[in-house]
Amino acid sequence: MAKLLLSVHVLAAILAIGPVAVAASIFPRYAREPEPGAGAALLHRICRGYAVLGILVPVFGLATGAQLGVLTDAWLVTSIVLTAIAAALLATAILPGQARVLAAPAGEVVPGAAARLAMLTGTFNLLWAIVVVLMIVRPGSTTGV
Repeated sequence: MAKLLLSVHVLAAILAIGPVAVAASIFPRYAREPEPGAGAALLHRICRGYAVLGILVPVFGLATGAQLGVLTDAWLVTSIVLTAIAAALLATAILPGQARVLAAPAGEVVPGAAARLAMLTGTFNLLWAIVVVLMIVRPGSTTGV
């Protein structure tokens, strides 16, 4: 059962978080245009849709951790905290920032909005990269490298 849960967890991470990371990273390029247009709107829809799907990642991650009996291990607790921070950053800053860019009247994109979104997205992606490393290395585990 643990192998099935872990497989679904990893697949969900790849298929849900990957598209959000890529689409959110590309969005600032379109936000710099005088009229962000359809490309930016599509990227925002991708981010929103896959963010909802991304809820499966911690759900199956917690189920896997419970099955393996590692819910109190430091590497997993740290991963959970970083995941929560990344999710909060996406929900409270990145997605609303994208929506503000799209809602701005043509030619009136908020100055610095693209740079701010690029910084926030970079932070979001860095948090996920750290979580991936923690999941692979698993400090203190008997199977860690």
